[in-house]
Amino acid sequence: MDDNTIVELLSERSENGLTELSKQYGSLCHRIAFHILKNRLDAEECVNATFLAVWNTVPPEKPNPLVSYVCRITRNIALKRVQANTAEKRNSFYDVALEEIEDCFPSPDSVEQTVDASEMASKLNGFLALLDQENRILFVRRYWYSDSIDELSALFHMSKHTVSVRLSRIRKKLDEYWKKEDYGNE
Repeated sequence: MDDNTIVELLSERSENGLTELSKQYGSLCHRIAFHILKNRLDAEECVNATFLAVWNTVPPEKPNPLVSYVCRITRNIALKRVQANTAEKRNSFYDVALEEIEDCFPSPDSVEQTVDASEMASKLNGFLALLDQENRILFVRRYWYSDSIDELSALFHMSKHTVSVRLSRIRKKLDEYWKKEDYGNE
């Protein structure tokens, strides 16, 4: 079933919309949540919360593309769950990926004031467009989907060392890009 049909079913408040949403994107949502949470039960709860959030927001929203909308909701719910689960503890799986990339983003103090989030997202998309497809996918899989180095190594048929080096080079390019765009860390 296509996304438009699923959105239409959800708009009509048909439970078949949820069934089809689950068939279409359930495993993807679970993978995203599990990569962030590293706990199957928490990931399942996160996916259920995602479907409830989609049910509650469609209508009035008519997301296009639906997959991006659902993935963003899943990721946001999983990140909130990480914060709740690890209020004062460290979640080594997800925090490691965030620590790798945090120095590549300008701090609010280095910019006149806090940069508008949509402007920052636009600049980041501009950077991603400069990367070749494989590096772009590698970056997104690591820092959006939280894939581990081992998973990326298997997915891209590279050694773990090669994956780490490529990610390091991409982060360096990102840092240079921010400096060029006058958002550099100073």
